[in-house]
Amino acid sequence: MKQLATLRKHLLRLLALLLLCVVALQIVFLLRIALMVVVDPQSTSFQRSEAWRLLVDKRQVLWSQQWVASAQISTHLKRAVIASEDASFSEHSGVEWDALEKAWERNQRAQAQAERQQARQPQRPVSTKVVGGSTITQQLAKNLLLSGERTVLRKAQEFVLALMLETLLSKQRILEIYLNSVEWGEGVFGAQAAARHYFRVDAAQLGPDQAARLAVMLPAPKRFEKRPDSAYVSGRAATIQARMPAVVLP
Repeated sequence: MKQLATLRKHLLRLLALLLLCVVALQIVFLLRIALMVVVDPQSTSFQRSEAWRLLVDKRQVLWSQQWVASAQISTHLKRAVIASEDASFSEHSGVEWDALEKAWERNQRAQAQAERQQARQPQRPVSTKVVGGSTITQQLAKNLLLSGERTVLRKAQEFVLALMLETLLSKQRILEIYLNSVEWGEGVFGAQAAARHYFRVDAAQLGPDQAARLAVMLPAPKRFEKRPDSAYVSGRAATIQARMPAVVLP
């Protein structure tokens, strides 16, 4: 009995220590986000991991990024990105629960279909495309402060960080940070670098078609940068451009 009581005491201490670590981590995240009210983040967790990957794989760091204020980013690009990535950006509180539920249902159906196909053709490899339901705020939370691994704990932390961002920063500031840090190709980060890389103009000079084409690239920039003028990019860009006038900017 004495040994059991001692073990229970050690477990309680361990749980208390783990809880303290979790709370301390949230406080660190909270302070870092609060600092972003007035200080532009110099890099994100995703950018640093990409820099390390390129250094290991290619023995060089490819990094093109130039921070520009929100007023120096084309309104067309803001509308295009919201139309493509998060149509309800101006209204939601950081997480779109309905979109997440629909994405989960689509992924479940795709997984079931893949399993049936695999059963019919066991020798043929089958892959399933994972559909995301993340908002712009969630994407920013993940890229800014988290790793790229896909776990339940990481996703839960992403939700918490998204709520912190929405609480401490304005929608305009969230969009500004997102557009200045998101990846638009290998080593190409932010609207200014993307505008210069693909169209040889500044971010403020992007027209509707150029903005829509950049927005198309966001889900898979490394893939689309190889064929920026493909039929898919052109067709999807036309769809986004048609939606842009209805977008409500924050």
